[in-house]
Amino acid sequence: MKKQEENSILQEITPLEEHDFMYVADRHKAGYDYPLHRHELFELNFVEHGAGCERIVGDNIETLGEYDLVLITSPNLEHMWGQGTCTNTDIHEITIQFQCDYQQDIFLTNPFRSMQQMMIRAQRGLAFPLPAIMAVYERLRHLSEIKEGFYAVAELFRILYELSKFPDARELSSSSFAKAQGETESKRVKAVKEYIVSHYEEEIRLEQMSRLANMSPTAFSRFFKLRTGKTLAEYIVDIRLGHATRKLVDTNEPVSQICYTCGFNTLTNFNRLFRKRKGCSPTEFREKYAKTRVIV
Repeated sequence: MKKQEENSILQEITPLEEHDFMYVADRHKAGYDYPLHRHELFELNFVEHGAGCERIVGDNIETLGEYDLVLITSPNLEHMWGQGTCTNTDIHEITIQFQCDYQQDIFLTNPFRSMQQMMIRAQRGLAFPLPAIMAVYERLRHLSEIKEGFYAVAELFRILYELSKFPDARELSSSSFAKAQGETESKRVKAVKEYIVSHYEEEIRLEQMSRLANMSPTAFSRFFKLRTGKTLAEYIVDIRLGHATRKLVDTNEPVSQICYTCGFNTLTNFNRLFRKRKGCSPTEFREKYAKTRVIV
């Protein structure tokens, strides 16, 4: 079921009843025609023989290879799988929707810790590499055949646990676009990130952030890169681009206005960085995204 939102993104009404835990749809389809949508439940979506199909998760747009497996744990993150250039008329898709509170105490224990970290990362959408997909391939294919609920849930948790062993899974949407909340961090990193999120439209200097962290610029640069995997400049650009893509999707503001209100100094630099990260210009991204918002 589906409900139309004012901004033309469908709010999907899932088939789970109040006391249900999960829903599994295992189907073969000739193509994709379901528009951009979001829903309250978590989703693990597997696609086989979908080379050429297009996937949108937040502000990430990618063309699929032969196999695709994505976990989404944010109720606010819009997503869709589209036909793209795929010519195969027998696409195998398995969609698992489930509810799970990974903030519960059990997820803080050692056996569940890697799963909790994976769930946190999947707020931005998490795409798994081929070795991870092959590690759970048979379990995914047979999950819908398990009729007894307890064993089906146990099998899903086993699939999720096996996937959590692959730290090279890729986060898809930018954090600012997905409005994702990260894991508990050191007070220094948290303070710097909160400042950047609140002041991304302003000029932000290394010296300023190092003082905020009470560290020398050199020590702070090493510390920030170690904790985030990105330089300060890279992180700031990611935050700004996330807000810019959200504006491209949600507003009719001119690209030039979005550029400057999101902290970029020149339109040329904004276009260059956007194309480098997204593979297209801001205008092309807006046009492509708009086509997914089908009124149904």
